[in-house]
Amino acid sequence: MKLSSIRKAGFTLVEIMIVVAIIGLLAAIAIPNFIHARTTSQTNACINNLRQIDGAKQEWALELKQAATASPAGTDIQPYLGRGTSGTLPYCPLDSTKTFSTSYTPGNIQTAPACAIAGSGASGGITNHVLQ
Repeated sequence: MKLSSIRKAGFTLVEIMIVVAIIGLLAAIAIPNFIHARTTSQTNACINNLRQIDGAKQEWALELKQAATASPAGTDIQPYLGRGTSGTLPYCPLDSTKTFSTSYTPGNIQTAPACAIAGSGASGGITNHVLQ
C-alpha cells in the first residue's frame, strides 16, 4: 500500500509576522532619517538663496554707486541673481505662499539679508535660516 501525503505550499503565520516585523523596523529607522534629511536640505537651500541675495545686493550697489544705507527692492536685485529681468525671485522652501517678499527681508547694503520664515529645527525648536 502506498501512502500519499499531500503538502500544501505556503507561508505560516509566524513567517509572515517575522517579515512584517522586519519591514516595520526598517521603516522606523528610515522615516526619521528621511525627515531630517529633508529639513537639512531645505535649510541649506534657503541659506544658499540668502548668499545669492547678498551678492546681488552688493553688485547692485557697486554698479549703481549706491550708499551703504540704500535698501534695494526685490526687482532691483533680480537682474543680478542670474535669472534675468523676467525671471523669478527666489523664495524660502518653507514659505507656503512661495513669494520673495514673504520669504526674505533684503535689508540695506550693510546688513545681511534675512529669512522671514521660521522653520522647525531638528530639536523641535524654532530656528531661523541665517546667513553666516
